[in-house]
Amino acid sequence: QVQLVESGGGMVQPGGSLRLSCAASGFNFILYAMTWYRQAPGKERELVATIDSVVGGTNYADSAKGRFTISRDNAKKMVYLQMNNLKPEDTAVYYCRADSQFGRDFYWGQGTQVTVSS
Repeated sequence: QVQLVESGGGMVQPGGSLRLSCAASGFNFILYAMTWYRQAPGKERELVATIDSVVGGTNYADSAKGRFTISRDNAKKMVYLQMNNLKPEDTAVYYCRADSQFGRDFYWGQGTQVTVSS
């Protein structure tokens, strides 16, 4: 059974930090690119950061550059999103997604809420 389980969300003040985690199971993790998306109320889901499966190359949305860092631990089947200097506009549900780099399979997690507010 494929599972992506996010954790680490919560409420934080502007300027604070959070580290999101996504635990993967049920598929060959090392063959999948991993991406964090987010969806704010009333807005479309948007890509935040992605990390590929082989070299570990990364890409970030402009809004995340310089503040967020995506990483993965293939041995633990985990992907992380370190978020620093959080802003109120970062408030959203954050989702983890796995995309096969050799096919069309993809999987979503259930999301974790991040709220940035004073």
